[in-house]
Formats: sequence, structure tokens, C-alpha cells
Amino acid sequence: MKNLTTKIIGTAAVAAVSFGLLAFSCKANNGSANVAFAETKRSASASLPSDSLSVTQALQSTFRSISTEVLPAVVEVDVTETTKVQTFNPFEGSPFDWFFGSPDRNEDEKDKSREMQQSALGSGVIVRKSGKTIYVLTNNHVAGKATTIKIKLNDGREFDGKLVGADERMDIALVSFESTDSNITIAKLGDSNNVQQGDIVLALGSPMGYFASVTQGIVSATGRSGGQIGSISDFIQTDAAINQGNSGGPLVNINGEVIGINTWIVSQSGGSQGLGFSIPINNIKTAIDQFISKGKISYGWLGVSLVEPTAEYKKDLGVDEKQTGAFAAEIFMDSPAFKGGMRAGDFITQLNGHDIKDVDQLVREVGNLKAGETAKFTVVRGKAKTELSIKIEERSQTVASDNGKLWPGFIASPLSEANRKQLKLDDKVKGVIVTSIQEKSPAAALRLQNGDVITAVNDKAITSVKEFYEALDTSKNKEIWFDVYNNGHTITTGRYKIK
Repeated sequence: MKNLTTKIIGTAAVAAVSFGLLAFSCKANNGSANVAFAETKRSASASLPSDSLSVTQALQSTFRSISTEVLPAVVEVDVTETTKVQTFNPFEGSPFDWFFGSPDRNEDEKDKSREMQQSALGSGVIVRKSGKTIYVLTNNHVAGKATTIKIKLNDGREFDGKLVGADERMDIALVSFESTDSNITIAKLGDSNNVQQGDIVLALGSPMGYFASVTQGIVSATGRSGGQIGSISDFIQTDAAINQGNSGGPLVNINGEVIGINTWIVSQSGGSQGLGFSIPINNIKTAIDQFISKGKISYGWLGVSLVEPTAEYKKDLGVDEKQTGAFAAEIFMDSPAFKGGMRAGDFITQLNGHDIKDVDQLVREVGNLKAGETAKFTVVRGKAKTELSIKIEERSQTVASDNGKLWPGFIASPLSEANRKQLKLDDKVKGVIVTSIQEKSPAAALRLQNGDVITAVNDKAITSVKEFYEALDTSKNKEIWFDVYNNGHTITTGRYKIK
């Protein structure tokens, strides 16, 4: 994704699963494929019934047509990336310094670094044309940090490319090149919301540097999450062969429409094992316009820190176990959520009238909201449902990472039997456990530590997560303090003033 390796350019072991598989971005260096030879044996020609043969021929004709129609819009994206490497003398600071002249070097020379260029390749698809400017969609991990970009068309022509915009969170990038050719093919974008499990799909690109390749499979699943390549998208999972070099290439349906951008694979070997993942094209369509108009994607910002609660957590929170949604464990003070009446401890169940399935869905949908737009949220607070109208703001990385305004600055966890045993607590101790403390947050300022047990808020005893967040209500309390139990001692923290 981000780093280039000397063995396989752009391969990133970004996620490990319990059975030993790794997730890889599918970007490769030229000539990275090894060659194996298969034995050739004589065999008799197969004889098929005419009706079966006609069906097979019709399917083959379909695949040929799709390939013929879409391949001209698929490109190879060749990039070089320049990285700085610190110079290193293994004998510096040793008796051998004298022989290598180190004592004669000045301080500037010691601090010098050298630049290293590494080449890599990925794939892309032509999605738009404006006058002489042609726009190619690919992945951020392919072209986002490129020093130089070359675009190679299906007919062999090459053009100098220019980065229009890139987004690490979604792992997409838009590259442009100039051409007076009015016949350059533009891919047709489909509707990924209509994609269903079992649909036939084709993956196109330049796997391992094998230019303009086509593989075929089905949609194995939709709505997948994971990959950890910085993407906030859900993914289409497919068993169509996707390998390193396929990154940025299109996944198309039987109508020849682009329904996804191939991004990462899960593999033990680094090659295809039938577990490929594509970003749904509907997640990207508005991003293309934003890249062209302002060179970046603008995300909506709500201002909450979300958690995927377990069944045990829901029970302690007082929420029905079957209720889907996302839990706002922390809230940024002065954020849109805070101004709109949302509180830490709210369980968000709906956005603009439709149900929220999980945290990933809410993050994507809030990100797609425009700054200045008013969105309606339904939250469960205790056992009551509350409707909130919140005016969304544009996400700023500076504001979104300011832990000093993240209230309360930790996640309150249930005091379960397993947690009691781990912390060696008897049944007399009641409250919630402090976990995941954020640096520079109010919790850090109050000197709370992971593993502390909060037994009271503003001198009011609490016994559950539900009671903790009810007592934490900043709309009623302008000062908050805690009673904290740790190692047999109970202390009272200082008072935190809510601004």
C-alpha cells in the first residue's frame, strides 16, 4: 500500500486472519512473475451434445464481447516513487572511523540522505473525457505517491500521466493524460447497489505485468470489510483471479459495466486464491467529480468515536441484543454531534430514516454527507428513542484528531465476570472499567489509567455502562468528577469543567 519492497513492489502485508492468510494490495513490479512449464499430453477432443454446446458457445460469445468492449478502456499504470534513504556507515563511531575518513566529515554530510527510485505498476480504467483531457481511475496505493506516471493504453500507446487527486481513506486516485484522439474508449459505470451474490463478473488489468488480462468468476459476497489499506469502503468479494498488478483495474458485470475497482487480495502466497476484493463503484462516483473540481474528497464530519458493541456490552448498555447500529462511546466537544444534542453513550440506529447496520456503514454514509447538510439521526438513549437533527460539517484532519476535545477520552467497559477475574475484583466492587484512554484527552488530564474502575460519577454510584453514560450527561452537568477504584483504594479525581 504505502511502502515499496524490493521483492514485490507495493505488496503490503496489511491484515492477518486466524488461519494464516495475509491481505495484499495488488500492485506489482514489472517482471515479478515466475514462470512454470506444464507438460503437454495428447488427448481426444471432447464431444458435447448440441444443445449444451450452444449454451456454452453463447456464454463464450458473451465473455468475448465484454472483453472486446471493455479492454480498450483498461490501462496499465506504470509509476516510479522516490524515497529518501539515510546514508549509513556501519563503522561510524568505531575505531575503523579513521580508515573511512569519518573524522573529516562535517555534520551536514553526516545527516545527508540519498534518494532511491523504485518502479511499480498497477491498473486503471478510463472513466471520463473532457476536451483533450482523459481521466483514469485507479488506487491511491498505486499512484497516490508517484513521482512519475506513465499510462499505457490497450493498443500499446503510452502517455505521460498527472495525478489529479488521491485519497488514502478510500484508497482511490484519479490520473489524467492528454490526447487529441476522439476515439479513446470510456468505460461505462454500472450500479453496484444492484450487485448480488452469485453474479458473474470479470476482472481486467495487468496482473504481474501481463498486460490487458481478463479473468472470470462470480461475486462471492457483498458488503465485506477489512483489508486495512486505509479504505473506509465496504467491498465486493470475488473469486475472479486478482493478482498483484490488478490494483486499480475494473471489476465488470455481464453488461460490460464497471461495478468495482479491484484493490486487495487475501492470500498465503501473494497470488490469487480466490479471495479478491473490489471497491463498489457507487462509493466512488461522487469522488471523481470532487477530484476534478477541487483535487480532493471532502468528507462530512459528525464528531463521534464509534464502537461496535458486543451482545454483552449491549446488555449492560440497556439496548436490545438484536438492535443494529453504532455506539457513540465518545464525542468531540463543539462538534456537529455535540451541538446537535448527541451525547456520549448514544446508540445510533438510523440515519435519514434508514437503519444503520454497523459502524462501517455509518462511517461511510456520514462521510458522503455534504458540509452544511442537515441529517436526521435516531438514537437509543437508555431505552428511549430520540430524534436529532444535526448540521454536518466538513471533516478536518486537524480537528478530527484533537483528542483534547474528545469526551470523556476513554471507553467505559462492563465489569463482567471475566473482567473481574482478570482484575482480581470481588463482587462488592461495582462500576465500569476504564479502557482505551486517549492521550491528551480529558481522561488523561484527570490521570485515569486503563484498568481503573469508576464506581461513581459526581458522587452518584453507578453499576453499569448505562448508568455511567446517564450520569455523564454534559447538558446537565458543567463539571464532572469520578470516584475511581484501583488496587484496593478509592480516590476522587479532580473536577473537569465542561466548556
